[in-house]
Amino acid sequence: MQKIELSAGIIEYEDTAGEGPVVVLLHGLAMDGSVWHQVVQELRHDHRCLIPTLPLGSHRYPMWKDADLSSRGIAKLVAELLQELDLREVTLVGNDSGIFQITAGLYPERIARLVITPCESFENVPPGLPGRAAEIGVKMPGGAFLMAQALRLHALRRLPFTFGWMAKRPIPHELVDTWLRPLQTRREIRRDLTRLMWAFRKGEMLTAAERLRHFERPALVVWALEDRINPPTYGQRWAELLPQGQLIEVADSYALIPLDQPGELASAIRQFIQETPCSQ
Repeated sequence: MQKIELSAGIIEYEDTAGEGPVVVLLHGLAMDGSVWHQVVQELRHDHRCLIPTLPLGSHRYPMWKDADLSSRGIAKLVAELLQELDLREVTLVGNDSGIFQITAGLYPERIARLVITPCESFENVPPGLPGRAAEIGVKMPGGAFLMAQALRLHALRRLPFTFGWMAKRPIPHELVDTWLRPLQTRREIRRDLTRLMWAFRKGEMLTAAERLRHFERPALVVWALEDRINPPTYGQRWAELLPQGQLIEVADSYALIPLDQPGELASAIRQFIQETPCSQ
């Protein structure tokens, strides 16, 4: 893992540094870039893949105490990362967290294409039962600590209000262990997650979606037909809203398509990039 110091703190990232189009893949709450591992393995031979670990609860470096950890603040942090690494004509891919929508709408200068996979969207915020449980739990006094410690019990991880409805197949415990370790062991990381949850505003995703009505660049929506958290109709809404949106519906998967159907997702991203060459 490499790291870079930005205005909010130190961000870790993986950079395959390969030749070809640049693909930046963003993860969700209480996860890190490892959720994209299988997709990156498929793409890295003919694409440069960059996978940052954002301050969403599984980061190892706490943000500065005065950092803006609102959704807009983290969206700006993503834009700052693209600028500092001088990444251009980026294909921005997001899953679970909808913050990437804000980045694409407010800071599109370095973004050539957008790929939307199941994520918090429109009025579905926080998304589904896991999202609502996380919001309620983290906002309770000491809630982030109690939730993180409780999830040391493997049986709890397959319940609908934790990780059970995130992926159709059980997420490997060693992967979840990696995601949760910062929350379980670092007070500062729990502080960052709590600040993020309290800063979130219900209407932000609706505002982001309205802004993307004017995103005049190629956009691909890859949505899971069996998603129990983000309704399949939302994929259709996205494809209709985006001026150049197209929709691919994926079977046999829940929200975490990068884990359930990584090969199909990687193939869709590769074909999308091939069919939408940049002007330069």
